[in-house]
Amino acid sequence: MFLPNDVLEYSAAPPHAIRILWIDAGQSTAYVFELRRTSALPRPVALATLAADVAARRARLLLIDPYAAKEPGAAAEKHRRLQARAWSAVGSLLAHRPALYRQPERATLVEACAREHGMSKASILRYLRRYWERGQTPDALWPDYVNSGAAGKVRMSSAGVKRGRPRKDAHTGANADDAMRAIFRAAAARYAATHDEFSRRAAYRQMLVDYFSAIAVGAVPSFGQFSYWLERDGLPTGSHGGA
Repeated sequence: MFLPNDVLEYSAAPPHAIRILWIDAGQSTAYVFELRRTSALPRPVALATLAADVAARRARLLLIDPYAAKEPGAAAEKHRRLQARAWSAVGSLLAHRPALYRQPERATLVEACAREHGMSKASILRYLRRYWERGQTPDALWPDYVNSGAAGKVRMSSAGVKRGRPRKDAHTGANADDAMRAIFRAAAARYAATHDEFSRRAAYRQMLVDYFSAIAVGAVPSFGQFSYWLERDGLPTGSHGGA
């Protein structure tokens, strides 16, 4: 089963990757975006084709999204203004999906958006490509800069150093770095997409089966980590219990 934002990586020449931007209600067609290609635009593809590519090992579904935007550190006010301006334009266009993915509807929508926000059409398209490239979140629209270690921000983990309070059991557990948090997000999204009611505990158990069945016990994240980062990243948390 595919979900919006899934990334498929193709190894055949030339190697490339695509992001699934949107899937229709009938689960028959998706719009995808080719990553790391400056002139890329969304294109339709049958979900059955993507499934066949994965089944035949022409492509693999990435469990961790290496293209997603990273959470910024302390941001200068000018950078916040740039991000907010870009998001105001892109956010106004999202209500027009899937028309936004098609020509000539996209051209009409971008032209109207450019007039409304006092931007050039080229700027709007640049923001859209950045949004699609980097995971379809507001963070995708931060300017390209790095500033980490600010107070109140998430600190990077160091090898061999475990963050947070000690666990109550005997296992050290795993640091919830960017890669681990990407797994948490993917696991929560997959569980939510297949269940009417979200159970945090059940989603955690399913994640262990899907992602950590072959991992040493000491390297498995705790339920507390999973629960904390769902809340920290603004994802569905549902109940603590559940089947």
